[in-house]
Amino acid sequence: MLYSILIYGTDADIANLSKAEEERLIGQHIVVQGKLAAERKLGPVVRLHPSTSAMTLRKGPEAYVIDGPFAETKEQLLGFYVVDCATQEEAMEAARMIGTACTSRALEVRPISWFQGVSQEVPG
Repeated sequence: MLYSILIYGTDADIANLSKAEEERLIGQHIVVQGKLAAERKLGPVVRLHPSTSAMTLRKGPEAYVIDGPFAETKEQLLGFYVVDCATQEEAMEAARMIGTACTSRALEVRPISWFQGVSQEVPG
């Protein structure tokens, strides 16, 4: 089963890292990704740009776009992993491993389903 492991924190947590701290954390993520890949559990991994670069489409009778993420919270979604694990406990083990490479105090583990409604080919 596929699970998302969502990494939450503040933009300031990332912005305040020194170059050496950031490189150390990236190195830790590379180690974690290597372990998960060796176990054939690693799916896509994404690091999001700061929330200040986000835009949100608000739907309604008249759709409109606002700057920034939808959530009005101090913590934002910073990035995520997709892992393929047999059980939720395996996914939690992966989250614990990923947590060793993060400054984040919150990692959300949630089952996901693959959805591909249309062809990924670009019309030519």
